[in-house]
Amino acid sequence: MKSPAELLADLEPADIRLGLERVRGALAFLGDPQAKVPAVLIAGTNGKGSTAALLASMLSAAGYRTGLYTSPHLERVEERVRIDGVAVGGDELAAALIKVRAVPSATGALSYFEALTVAALEIFARRKVDIALLEVGLGGRLDATNATQPVLSLITEIGLDHMSWLGDSLDKIAREKAGVMRSGRPVLTWVQEPEARRALAEEAAGLGAKLSEVPTIVNISSDGRPPDARHVALQTPAAEYEIDLPLPGKHQEQNLALAVAAAEALVELGWTRLDRSAVEKGVAACRWPGRLEVVQLPGGVEVLLDGAHNAAGAHALGDALDRLSRPFVVIFGVLDDKDVREMLPPLEERARRTILTVPSDERGMPAARLVAESESGVVLTPLERALDDAIAGEGDLVVVCGSLSLVGEARALLRRRYGVPPLPLDLRGESD
Repeated sequence: MKSPAELLADLEPADIRLGLERVRGALAFLGDPQAKVPAVLIAGTNGKGSTAALLASMLSAAGYRTGLYTSPHLERVEERVRIDGVAVGGDELAAALIKVRAVPSATGALSYFEALTVAALEIFARRKVDIALLEVGLGGRLDATNATQPVLSLITEIGLDHMSWLGDSLDKIAREKAGVMRSGRPVLTWVQEPEARRALAEEAAGLGAKLSEVPTIVNISSDGRPPDARHVALQTPAAEYEIDLPLPGKHQEQNLALAVAAAEALVELGWTRLDRSAVEKGVAACRWPGRLEVVQLPGGVEVLLDGAHNAAGAHALGDALDRLSRPFVVIFGVLDDKDVREMLPPLEERARRTILTVPSDERGMPAARLVAESESGVVLTPLERALDDAIAGEGDLVVVCGSLSLVGEARALLRRRYGVPPLPLDLRGESD
């Protein structure tokens, strides 16, 4: 049997085709597996994956069989489809993809993301999960995940990203992401930009969705110690929580607050075992690689990996690095649809050196464009050369950032060269 990567090889990852007709047709042919699994949709610009991983870990800790679908992957496509934190096996995903690819279509073949979405829903239905959490790929309204009928929708912070597809303003982007809302169903948001908040409120009112803005109902306090697990106290209208949050970065506190509010909403919808103990145990057990992940190399060198893939992510990374209070070298590479002029400054102004590189992804931004937007960066390609140069430097922290594809590439390279442990395929902290 071909591997999942081989089966997906001729479905172009760069082929972004928004629309639900193809996905709905494939799901109908397969017996509508999405109708057999209660779903939660998570949309937003930043924090979707972390929020989904936290909520999934809470549900698993409560004893619910939980499906988790995220994107992109770091090293292996199987990472995108998990049950109770554990990535599905290659044979299982391959079998589902073969089934999906055999579906006849009058509207054209499914794209890479569409095929994976349908395969994930097929697996979740066959495995009879109690609930599935689906991270939206792009936007919301026309994203493949929106072919489901969620019992609950979440929207994380919204920023200017993917403007070619979603619109050139926060108002337009927010309205696209509001497409995950459903009439009469709850939707929870953590969005602070006034323009985006107004757009979401208007869309929810027009649709009749039950909108709750989490920053107005959850109080957060923490000890703020980076980058290790820190204590976070949350107070909601329903309960008080004392949580050890293992995901580094101050910005993870708002993702945590949104996930906790979602857990409370699910209790009201019938997932009654999601009590305070399950929430606290689930969070403490959660892992989410590639986001402010520190990798120790022989000789004491540390490499920090972070998929800061847009301006908001770059600013969050810069704030986290300020808290570390140590010199660092940045290795930066992005895909060609990113606004580098907004992403580089918060990193270059803090770094001792900036090295620009090009991800191996065919959508990687060419070196010439990177140099044109950089104040001080030098180009070193391929990534292996950039890493060797940074690691051989003055003992600074090495920060690899800019896109998750670059982070995944770096992680695999560090494992081959320095024996770094493999990427955890079990988000409860165990490696394969």
